[in-house]
Amino acid sequence: MDMLHADSTVDWRDLAGLRERIRGRTLHPGDEGFEEACSGWLLTVVHRPAAVVVAADAADVVTAVRFAAEVGRPVAVQSTGHGKSVPADGAVFIATEQLRELSVDPRAGTARIGAGLRWDEVLTAAAEHGLAPLCGSAGQVGVMGYLTGGGLPLTGRTYGFAADHVRSLDVVTADGLLRPVSPAQEPDLFWAVRGGKSNFGVVVAAEIDLLPLRTVYGGELWYPGEDPAHAAHLLGSYLAWAKEQPEEMSSSVTLMRLPDAPQLPEEFRGRSFVQIRVVCTGGEEQGARLVEPLRALGPEKNTCAALPYTQITEIYQDPKNPVSAHLRSALLHELDDEAVRELVSFIDPSNPAGPFPGIELRHLGGTLNRPPGRPHAVSTQGAAFHLWLRMPAPAERAEVARTAADEVLERLGRWDTGAMLPGFLFDHDSAPERVRRAYTEASYQRLAALKATYDPNQLFRINHNIPPSGHGTS
Repeated sequence: MDMLHADSTVDWRDLAGLRERIRGRTLHPGDEGFEEACSGWLLTVVHRPAAVVVAADAADVVTAVRFAAEVGRPVAVQSTGHGKSVPADGAVFIATEQLRELSVDPRAGTARIGAGLRWDEVLTAAAEHGLAPLCGSAGQVGVMGYLTGGGLPLTGRTYGFAADHVRSLDVVTADGLLRPVSPAQEPDLFWAVRGGKSNFGVVVAAEIDLLPLRTVYGGELWYPGEDPAHAAHLLGSYLAWAKEQPEEMSSSVTLMRLPDAPQLPEEFRGRSFVQIRVVCTGGEEQGARLVEPLRALGPEKNTCAALPYTQITEIYQDPKNPVSAHLRSALLHELDDEAVRELVSFIDPSNPAGPFPGIELRHLGGTLNRPPGRPHAVSTQGAAFHLWLRMPAPAERAEVARTAADEVLERLGRWDTGAMLPGFLFDHDSAPERVRRAYTEASYQRLAALKATYDPNQLFRINHNIPPSGHGTS
């Protein structure tokens, strides 16, 4: 069978045989729960798999992978659907939401977590022991997609990527074997999976380091951004401030323009903002002192305070419900005055028709730019800032959103390093040349060689695919 052009149905006899071997649920198109199981947070990518396996345990994942290989189907895997890349049409779709193992070892300072968990659950369990995981800005994000993409934590300048702090993984590879991988066991695969995303198998569990953090100093400062000159002053002031910060301070600035929509609070409707968010691991006194220059800029709203670590994801207020948005990203050099003018032009309200972007610049450097103690495939490649662009994309404005996002990236091209982070590759980034940008050349070559070892037939290709060496890679 031509695996790349197989139709989207599975023989009912094959599916019946799969159902007999699965402890969880096996769903066919039309079954109750099928659509819900293969949906997710990002609504702009729609999956139409041949079958869904809602795995009850690691053994179900092994069975599903072996079944897919037997019937000549690719495998897709999803927990929350925050990082959808390409439609899983015709695939055997493994939903990991029921893999809910969670235990904390306070003496070792570690947690063992199943692939169905979300970060808010791990935050709560770790906090009972005065410990904390390196999560990102959204508590609803699935743990395994985040870790395999590298994981850019809110405290990244202090502690580095979340992938730095993974101790071991349990991975079901294309040959249907459940492999424990770590620096001591299959170290090449351990390196590749942390950054290589779902190219090398289905990760069913992980052991991670926890940090002795009970509190952080953090919050957000909102400034009016309707006046382009004032917005440029605010952004330029933030960039100058960020350069002077110690590694204990991680921060970002977001330029946003909001529509005059009735579902928004009245004070936000039709307005533009410059929003600065901070997280300091050095304690309340240090955090308050470091943030003082930002307070002097006159924010309309300031929530900066000492916070329990369990509230760290509330700083960003990421949407918890599914969204239709066009998401893009880039890694940027240091930004000059011209870059500032380009950026603030996108939130200038003089264009009443929109678009309405959210343009986040997250400050990198510190530990993020140093080699990790447990090497992996993720790197900032020396960038100063990470750009994350969110453009609302309801169905009737999807093409407008894509065009507007293209314009933002085109006009910022002078400051684009040409690199990306693997954890911020989205549906637009599935083309091979864009996937390649997420890695150094040496890392990409190594990943392609390991793909040839662990998945030469491309069973795991419903993703930001890294073809095996010898399949058009060089």
